Amino acid sequence: MRLFPDVYADATLDVTHAVRAQAVGRLLLPHAVVSGVSAAVLWGLTDLARPEDDVEVTVAPGTPRGAAPGVAVRRRVLPGERVRPVEGVRATAPETTALELAGRLPLDDGVVLLDRFVAARTTTLATLRLTAAELTGRGCRQARTACSLADGLAASPPETRLRLLLSRSSLPPPVAQHVVRHGGVFLARVDFAWPERRVALEYEGAWHTTRVAADRRRIEALQAAGWRVLFVTAADLYSPADLLARIAAALGE
Repeated sequence: MRLFPDVYADATLDVTHAVRAQAVGRLLLPHAVVSGVSAAVLWGLTDLARPEDDVEVTVAPGTPRGAAPGVAVRRRVLPGERVRPVEGVRATAPETTALELAGRLPLDDGVVLLDRFVAARTTTLATLRLTAAELTGRGCRQARTACSLADGLAASPPETRLRLLLSRSSLPPPVAQHVVRHGGVFLARVDFAWPERRVALEYEGAWHTTRVAADRRRIEALQAAGWRVLFVTAADLYSPADLLARIAAALGE
């Protein structure tokens, strides 16, 4: 199976974007650094690029670009501290990758991406903010804004989008990932909470269907302790006014 000029793979290999990025970084352009979305895939965010998408790499000024179909080449200087080994190739460091992509994306998408990098444990929010402060070039302001809005606590992209919606509303700010205890005993960790009003907000993703019994016991324990639990689905995020009104009503009761 031909991947690139003079680069072949076993016909039985499952050719993912990560495989193609490794082929470019190891064989086709070993002097290049895998960057952009391709670097994000190598750092574990595998859904960000399809197998057929161009592999993005960066080369130093004055070196051969080595252009080939299916490869997008950028020419720029990359300081050594912004390059790390991953999956057998050199790639932009996770914090550099995350911030550069956040600078290209719409603001909320950039915040989601930064939260995902933290959730994947490839970097920390503190490292992202330190790196963002030193970032220069196109998109650096957008990246810094996104970084200021990220909190690294969300377990999924919809949770980040829900948090941003709540932060821009007139509702009192909730506590993210709040631990509920009753009589000193741990009951649950909830996505968002207004502890003084004993109202919890949970994003209900598809994964909940695999643990219905455990979730039911968890909710029953919260209700027995006097908590009201509201659920948010993907459909609710498309009707933000209705969702915010429902939360406001619960907080006002």
